[in-house]
Amino acid sequence: MLSESDFENREKDTEVIRDSELKDWVVNYVGNKVATDENVTVEMIVEVFATEFPEFLMVVAEENFFRGYEQALSDLQYEQAREEEQDEREDS
Repeated sequence: MLSESDFENREKDTEVIRDSELKDWVVNYVGNKVATDENVTVEMIVEVFATEFPEFLMVVAEENFFRGYEQALSDLQYEQAREEEQDEREDS
């Protein structure tokens, strides 16, 4: 049986590597905003974006939702086709 921890996003707690100018800017901005001496994590960035730029996160969330929905429908169609093929083989 699945538990809540199976769905937990482990990436949110990872430290952001400053390997681009944009990441460097975002990490500095978020670090100053949350006034932390810790390493800035993805979760911290999401929290700041949710407060200060929710429109951006909504677009990302909507796109993620629709892609997940499309994938679920695709998986369902695949399974239905597979079951139909199996039924045809059993009927032969």
